[in-house]
Amino acid sequence: MKTLIIYTSQTGFTKKYAGWIAERTDADLMTLKEARKKDAGFFGGYDAIVYGGWTMAGTVVSLKWFLDKAAAWKDKRLALFCVGGSPNDNPEVEVMLRRLLTDEQRQYIAAFYCQGGFNYEKMNIASRLAMKMFVGNLKKKKNASGDEKKMAEMISSSYDISDISYTDPIVEYLKSGK
Repeated sequence: MKTLIIYTSQTGFTKKYAGWIAERTDADLMTLKEARKKDAGFFGGYDAIVYGGWTMAGTVVSLKWFLDKAAAWKDKRLALFCVGGSPNDNPEVEVMLRRLLTDEQRQYIAAFYCQGGFNYEKMNIASRLAMKMFVGNLKKKKNASGDEKKMAEMISSSYDISDISYTDPIVEYLKSGK
């Protein structure tokens, strides 16, 4: 199965996962910036197309581009993976994944989440400031739950919880064929 992995990454976590998936599936790898320059015919040569983006405030960056294209790619094996700072077992991850796609889109696009981390040093200034404000507000919150306190502590500095094993479901999906 000829596969293309398209990704966008701000701090490197999504790029790392895209590389792992491409390596494990012998797929071609391309940044979203490169993919946006391709004409529609370019994508016709692929049996499977995967989009990877990073999460921000419960959404996936530039997901609209992929969803707009995916409507014309229903005959292909399609997948979306997103990478964020929350651990995979965070219940909010499942909620976010359900909100990303409509019922119709879920019929032809599989969605996956991969825990990544935070790298404040590589974030752009706007993202870094927004995160620092969010952490500050979370730490000041009266009656914060144990989970909120734990999250505030976790995201107050850079960390990496990425692991190649989180690509297993994506690789299995792609290798299972249509």
